[in-house]
Amino acid sequence: MKCDIKLQDLENQLGLNFSDKELLKTAITHSSFANQKKKVEFNERLEFLGDSVLQLIISEYLYTNFTEKYEGYLTKIRSLIVCENSLCDIASGWNLGMYMNMSKGEEITGGRNRVSILADCVEAVIAAVYLDSGIEYSKTFILTNFKATIDKAISNEIVLDYKTKLQEILQQNGEVHICYELVKFEGPPHKRKFFVDVLINGSISGSGQGLSKKEAEQNAAKEVMISREDMHE
Repeated sequence: MKCDIKLQDLENQLGLNFSDKELLKTAITHSSFANQKKKVEFNERLEFLGDSVLQLIISEYLYTNFTEKYEGYLTKIRSLIVCENSLCDIASGWNLGMYMNMSKGEEITGGRNRVSILADCVEAVIAAVYLDSGIEYSKTFILTNFKATIDKAISNEIVLDYKTKLQEILQQNGEVHICYELVKFEGPPHKRKFFVDVLINGSISGSGQGLSKKEAEQNAAKEVMISREDMHE
């Protein structure tokens, strides 16, 4: 009964009404949860399909609406729209993390907020919509939910590499020394979490964490950029 209520709440959140509720249930089920239960499907196969559906719909939209643009530009814009960070933002707007089925261990280590897990789940939900309602309905669903993301990509407001972007911004007014320092790491080797500080001219200006040193550095740079934007508002 609890699961039915959760699915209904998520349907309301998404503005959907699935004919096959099992599709949505599978879409929000992480492999860690399925590994604890027998005969429980998880969302990796749906994620595979959803990635293709999303790529097709976004590609068609860009091809149709930007007839004067060449392939290179269309490819760049599409990559911004369907990247992990963009999909994670979509997931956050749907509050998708709170609806996901995952193991306690995965939840404790931050699984409900993990970028990769949320991005994959968005793709799985898209596949579930496609299988349940077809391509035309999926097109409407995707273009409605991704409108703000598409606009940001076209306006060049989506950043893939925060470290490079931060360096470009800070060095506009002269030479600035930027250094990323690993503060600590926690957890077993297969689930290690890294903590990094970013120092600008020797002073700590931000910090970040991630499942790799590279991810932690990117998150630290992102924090600095967000704080700078807040200061200028």
